Amino acid sequence: MSVATAADPSTWETIIGLEVHAQLNTHTKLFCGCSTSFGDPPNTHTCPVCLGLPGSLPVMNGTAFEMALKAALALNCRLAHFTKWDRKNYYYPDLPKNYQISQYDLPFATQGWLDIELDGATKRIGITRVHLEEDAGKLLHEEHAGGSGVDLNRAGTPLIEIVSEPDLRTPAEARAYMEAIAKVLEYLDVCDCNMQEGSLRCDANVSIRPREQAAFNTRREIKNMNSFRFVESAIIKEIEDQKRIYREGGTVIQSTRLFNGQTGELRTLRAKEEASDYRYFPEPDLPPVTLSEAQIARARGTITELPEARLARFIEAYQLAPKDAQTLIDYRHLGDYLDAMVQAGATPKAAANWIISDSQSVLNDRKLSIESSGVTPVQCAELLKLVDAGIINRATAKDKVFPAMLDAKGAKAAGVIVQEQGLAQVSDSGAIELAIDGVLAGEAKLVADYVNGKDAVVNALFGRCMKALKGQGNPQVIRPMLEQKLQKLRGS
Repeated sequence: MSVATAADPSTWETIIGLEVHAQLNTHTKLFCGCSTSFGDPPNTHTCPVCLGLPGSLPVMNGTAFEMALKAALALNCRLAHFTKWDRKNYYYPDLPKNYQISQYDLPFATQGWLDIELDGATKRIGITRVHLEEDAGKLLHEEHAGGSGVDLNRAGTPLIEIVSEPDLRTPAEARAYMEAIAKVLEYLDVCDCNMQEGSLRCDANVSIRPREQAAFNTRREIKNMNSFRFVESAIIKEIEDQKRIYREGGTVIQSTRLFNGQTGELRTLRAKEEASDYRYFPEPDLPPVTLSEAQIARARGTITELPEARLARFIEAYQLAPKDAQTLIDYRHLGDYLDAMVQAGATPKAAANWIISDSQSVLNDRKLSIESSGVTPVQCAELLKLVDAGIINRATAKDKVFPAMLDAKGAKAAGVIVQEQGLAQVSDSGAIELAIDGVLAGEAKLVADYVNGKDAVVNALFGRCMKALKGQGNPQVIRPMLEQKLQKLRGS
């Protein structure tokens, strides 16, 4: 490899594989009955089994295995009818047993795939394997000046590790793949994907090679990234580092690295371990797991609509713009809310606009999400029906009725609020004409601007009319009447 070749970025291709670790939504740990609750005082969810005390015996959490099975099926994996547990031996302060119960040579799921979409193009990413394993604990540095503590509440929590093929070629693809994985797991309700709490983490294996070269070069692994943005940023930085090493005539050494999201720096922790370094051997205290076709069929039957299918349905059945449909499937709870509103009688497009746009400004001001607001999809659908029926206009629905519904935490229906507060839309042509005449008489400059050819001032005059009617005027009556009067003044 020549230095000149290495110095030209266009001659390099990046090879990326991701190992995604997802914590399963179980109430108890993988091999004991300890709680998986997050945020409790350190070392309050431990027992002899997850601490690895002599004489304790693990028992597999069947719910965790069922969740892992659902995830593997949704990721199009081939399932093994026979699988076993293995001990992965290594020493680290947050691993109380000095080994991790995992799966090595006989994972329960292999040869899967997941499609990602980036810049309008779809790409299929292979999945090498999905396997179950227990999590380690957590070291606490900041709380212990001059030393470190360890919290073993997380030790033994059930994880699935999803290992991709080295099919990713750019940092953006890596981010899109991880986002797609998270979306699938969230839709399956097998992982909450709360990255701040460590429920979803990722290791990235990165190498570069000249484009004409078939063989892979040495890779380096970036460990434990808990942000989609960090995944992309860390890989960008790693690529730059490897290019610099080759450009300067050096050699990339296989190693494990950590990314600092605050500074954007990568540092090397240790030489990368190989499988042989972990001295895997079959777990003697757990029996193998045998899967029947009936079990697989039951798991398959629990898989509900996945993101890709929901996107297609929202576009085709609901006639939503692709951008709006994508926003609604990116956050499962928004799509669920839309479906419930439509089922309650709201038109799909009006409901989508309400969820994405109109309601959000009000909710954001109150630091609420629509699903936790106390206002149900049925109540929002009833509110939109009042708009469709001409009883109130959309501005009144957004600025007056919906805030009142939030104040009542869903205890008052939209119709009751409209009646109690006298918010019904003014559609009476006589009252509207009086309001328009008053605005035209008081806005001589705007009227003169319109007469002199400035059509855009109609919007300003329309706003004045709405204000004169306290925001409750019917736009479908106001606008034509206002334009007709202005056209007469212009003589057109």
